[in-house]
Amino acid sequence: MRLPRLISMARLLPLCLAAVISASVPLALWAQIASPTQSAPPAAPQPAQPQAVHLRDYSIPRSAFPHLLQPYMAQDLAQPNQANSPRIDALMRDGKIYLSIDDAIALALENNLDIDIARYNLNIAAADLLRAKSGANILGVNTGVVQNTPGGGVGGLGGTVGSGTGGTTVAAGGAGTGTNGLVASTLGIGSTITAFDPALTGTLQLDKNETESVSVFSPTPIVAQNTYTANFGYSQGFEWGGALTGSFNNTHLTTNNPTSLLTPQLGSNFQFRFTQNLLQGFGFLPNTRFIRIAKNNREISDVAFRLQVLTTVDQIENMYWDLVFAYENVRVQEESLTYAQKALEDSKRQAQVGTAPPIQVVSSQSTVATDQQNLIVAQNNLQLQELLVKNALSRSIEDPVLAEADVVPTSAVQIPDQEPAVPIQDLINEALQHRAELAESRIDLNSRDVSNKAVRNALLPTLDAFAYYGGSGVGGQVNPLVPVCSANSSKFCYTPSTAPPPFQTSSSVGYGTTLNQLVNSTAPDKGLGLSLTIPLRNREAQANEVRAQLEYRQAQVRLHQLENQIRIEVRNAQFDVKQNRVAVQAAQSAVDLARQTLDADQQKLKVGLTTQTAILQDAATLTTGESNLVSAKAAYEKSRIELDRATGLLLDHAGIDVSDASRGQVTHLPNVPYVAPRTDTTPAAPPASTPMPPSPAPSGGQM
Repeated sequence: MRLPRLISMARLLPLCLAAVISASVPLALWAQIASPTQSAPPAAPQPAQPQAVHLRDYSIPRSAFPHLLQPYMAQDLAQPNQANSPRIDALMRDGKIYLSIDDAIALALENNLDIDIARYNLNIAAADLLRAKSGANILGVNTGVVQNTPGGGVGGLGGTVGSGTGGTTVAAGGAGTGTNGLVASTLGIGSTITAFDPALTGTLQLDKNETESVSVFSPTPIVAQNTYTANFGYSQGFEWGGALTGSFNNTHLTTNNPTSLLTPQLGSNFQFRFTQNLLQGFGFLPNTRFIRIAKNNREISDVAFRLQVLTTVDQIENMYWDLVFAYENVRVQEESLTYAQKALEDSKRQAQVGTAPPIQVVSSQSTVATDQQNLIVAQNNLQLQELLVKNALSRSIEDPVLAEADVVPTSAVQIPDQEPAVPIQDLINEALQHRAELAESRIDLNSRDVSNKAVRNALLPTLDAFAYYGGSGVGGQVNPLVPVCSANSSKFCYTPSTAPPPFQTSSSVGYGTTLNQLVNSTAPDKGLGLSLTIPLRNREAQANEVRAQLEYRQAQVRLHQLENQIRIEVRNAQFDVKQNRVAVQAAQSAVDLARQTLDADQQKLKVGLTTQTAILQDAATLTTGESNLVSAKAAYEKSRIELDRATGLLLDHAGIDVSDASRGQVTHLPNVPYVAPRTDTTPAAPPASTPMPPSPAPSGGQM
């Protein structure tokens, strides 16, 4: 049987291999000269520019054309950018950073290291997909939320102000384990997958062997043999469960053994074999399971990055209102100290003229000392909050100007006249549609469904159909040490009639004739066959299939549990908004009462109807009330942030573009709702060369 295409390929294969080997070195040198990455001088560092790490799709392999060696060369990835974005410099005036809530979020999207760490997962997932496309198993992608920013607490259900240092919660999600934290699972197991990337193999060998002979049939005491080998192979798997292998082997052998008919002896053979799985490993699904799971993991990494951005924005907003509270609390304590010092001066004058007892002076001095202590505590807390905010909004605070700069918040809480009346069921439905955790779990269920089908396929016996075709040839020269047969010759002699076919008409056969024998059916090798393997008890496959089903059911229960948890979070968040709004109203009423009481007692003091001690008590009550009001407003704003987080709409309501976060460069300034600009912290006009987008200024009351 003749196969024209196979014959042509076999004839061209040696020439193609020789051409590739001879051309690889000059092409490699030309590639190194022509490549812009090799010849271009190193670019000047741009410390103020954000690093865009998600602009390249690493799931696309590097092409071998026009540079043949490019797939075998390492890629140079940029070092992490540890410089701050220019936005920080644009917000600084006279050694102070005038920071609005919108600018704080924009700086976090550009500089926050938690987001920077999570940003790399996008490219890691793409690289894992490229690995799966080759037929290899996946390594996995870490899709946990990074919470390493000090002071960045998540959530506001407690209504408290001031969060502690954050921790690191890096859950193993997406690849191999999904979002459920299984240490090891059946996700991805199944039949063996042959590598989809074609592979060429080659062996060039020179062997010089001298052996002492102990055989009575060998007239030579030391047999010398030189062997030159040049073998080449090709292998490739296919997504439907087939595999193609090819081999092309060449041998050149010389010897001094007179019993060897040919020296030198040329030997060549080739064979192409195709194998197709018919039961286990048959079809696209079991062979592309890693690709499908890697695509799902890449989608999970996108969802997880959105969750990371949402979590970080939640942290930044909470930290910002902690800063506002600390800033306002310093103002309240300064006012209290100012009034206490004035009361002390009045007490001293009254004691000098005898209208007040000396003990009143001692009482006023004690009040001043207490207020001084409270002011120092408030100032220290403000400095700590400023440090936490600067750390969260920058890549590095090593710059002495940034480290020493004060942070002045320019946004205040806006309490709406009426709270938006949204039915709780509508909020729950929004959360079930937008929460990233649910999206991750649903994608994970899809990956487990794909894996379960592959695991069920692995229960089947192994049945492979294979077909192969090959040929062999022989050449060289008749060994002159072999005697020509005669009537009285022994059986160790040469006669053309008993020689191999190429030597029946000639005593010398060249390499070209040897190669021609491979395809002219001189000595063909062809056949068909089936290979069957039946595991008699099949316990491993049974255990894998049962566990895969159990893990899938467990994931379904986990998804249902997560939905119930989200329902509770939404309800609690809505209750907390209502509770904190009432707390703000109560705190405002308490401040109004304390202020009116203080004003009334001051009028009584002028006519001698009250004492300075009562006035100091009224001032302390007013200070406590004002501090409680500031805390209540911050808690109210945190509860609104928590409601947006619980419904998964925090980024949408704040106008945050996730693509800006993935690039590390904000082009659209966020617009946080229920925020008003402060009137007592207006910065100087920015320079004309660095205009900043204006912050939104909704109408209404402010903190």
